[in-house]
Amino acid sequence: MAVEIKPLVKPSRLRRRAGLVGECLAEFVGTFVLISFGCGVVAMTVAALPGSGRTEGPTIFFLSAGDWLLITWGWCMAVILGIYVAGGVSGAHINPAVTLAFAVRRKFPWVKVLPYWASQVLGALAGAALVYAVYHDAINAFDDAFKGPKTNGKTLASFSIFATFPAPYFGGGIWGPLLDQIVGTAFLVMLVVAIIDLRNTAVKANLGPLVIGFVVAAIGMSYGANAGYAINPARDFGPRLFTWMAGWDGLAFPGSLAGAFSGYWWIPIVGPLVGGVIGVLVYDLFIGDVLHARALEGEEPEPGRTRPTTSDED
Repeated sequence: MAVEIKPLVKPSRLRRRAGLVGECLAEFVGTFVLISFGCGVVAMTVAALPGSGRTEGPTIFFLSAGDWLLITWGWCMAVILGIYVAGGVSGAHINPAVTLAFAVRRKFPWVKVLPYWASQVLGALAGAALVYAVYHDAINAFDDAFKGPKTNGKTLASFSIFATFPAPYFGGGIWGPLLDQIVGTAFLVMLVVAIIDLRNTAVKANLGPLVIGFVVAAIGMSYGANAGYAINPARDFGPRLFTWMAGWDGLAFPGSLAGAFSGYWWIPIVGPLVGGVIGVLVYDLFIGDVLHARALEGEEPEPGRTRPTTSDED
């Protein structure tokens, strides 16, 4: 089937795309899909549904946990689709934290780290721009109707469509949100490497993207409210950069709101990068090394057992 599909570009010009250039293009498109659907579902929840008359008022959302579930499942599907789009070419990291973790512990070439990061951020920026192009009327109507503090006519609620910020109960502190991002991303990467580890109970039949999407949904349901569960530097930085250019000003950079939080922009970058490395190290220390030791000894214990079956136990 693949041979029958003629390329859009002449074969003589395709050779460069077989290597790093092609991988970066895939990371760009995969992250673009991730943000287009992820930020798209938040735009639906925050601005489009209220503005369309489908809620109790033009600025009313999050009346129940069901609204949050809409967002978590939306991001779940966004991750699934992004991985399916890019997975066969680049491995679909679509997350700088995953790229860094794979460079540290999965022999991913360090020379590719920065190109992957740049592609992911640009893809996220483009995805955010698309969401704004589609929903700018709804977003503007929401901001106009909203009664409360505004920055250059923009609201924190509409900013949340694109990027993250900490919950008020942190009192503007950095350590709570930073820990939240480290923990959330550590779980993400730990579970991703578990899902794809062929030595373990790896997912078969190309269902890995689906299960990884479930992981993102679980993190959103369990740890999402603290700081918006960015768990991906590109997912936050690319759309944040767009919002800064589109008029959200200080809400984007330096990520400040008087009396609420200040200079927040770096936390969804540093926290996930640290958490991703911790996640892969924890998995390898507690699980990967055990699987490696058993492989060296030639042991293949029955799942659920801690040692091989003996004749007496048969």
